[in-house]
Amino acid sequence: MDLRLDSEWKIRPIKGDTGKTYLGLKAEEKVFIKRNTTPMLAALSKEGITPKLVWTKRTGNGDVLSAQEWLEGRILSPEEIGARNDVIDVLYHLHHSYSLKNMLEKMGGQTYTPQKMLQEYMTDLPKMLEDNQFLALVQNYLANHIPHFQIKDKAVIHGDVNCRNWLVCNHYLYLVDWDSVMFGDPFVDIGSILGHYVPTSNWGQWLISYGIHPDSETLEKTYWYALLSMLQEIKKYYSKGQFQKMNQEILQLKRIYV
Repeated sequence: MDLRLDSEWKIRPIKGDTGKTYLGLKAEEKVFIKRNTTPMLAALSKEGITPKLVWTKRTGNGDVLSAQEWLEGRILSPEEIGARNDVIDVLYHLHHSYSLKNMLEKMGGQTYTPQKMLQEYMTDLPKMLEDNQFLALVQNYLANHIPHFQIKDKAVIHGDVNCRNWLVCNHYLYLVDWDSVMFGDPFVDIGSILGHYVPTSNWGQWLISYGIHPDSETLEKTYWYALLSMLQEIKKYYSKGQFQKMNQEILQLKRIYV
């Protein structure tokens, strides 16, 4: 179905997970549009972390449409995520940006502690997943090994750094889809990246490249958030009926759980 923002713009849905993304067309102009996404986009595009924000408009029904420049590019492959230094650069920039932290503070951004994230996973957990002995074992490990986190050390984190959200255009790397942006431990993003895309034998070198000393505490924290990110993905895939992807996630979880 085509939606019209006004007499000039034509908006066409783009197939995706959220059902909130569109292609905007106006004469020769082409933009990527997302409905009701985070107001952080302006600050993120200014920092060069995500593609340039072109405009925002409010529709008659109260929705806010945010248009970003349309870039011809490709998403990173899983194999590239752990091998590219610019992935580390983008994450470091995000986690250490004072201006982004200040902006999210002004917006009243929520802070997610490890306890809160684990509790969110456990809330409304489908019975099939709750009764799975292996998943219960991992969940029990997480509950008994909550990592240390102080609110004063919170950073802006993306919260969903899977390979689908890394876009490379003309050799420049962007991180997209910011619906999960929040305050938390940078290891939320780091653990997800390492758990999914980097062999455990290479975790220490990756952390050094990011600027973190890979001692026992940081490696254990990385491991904790890696396990949690996989449980979260398993729950998401189950709720969407994407059982093949869910089983692939379980296999990856079995590869790193020791």
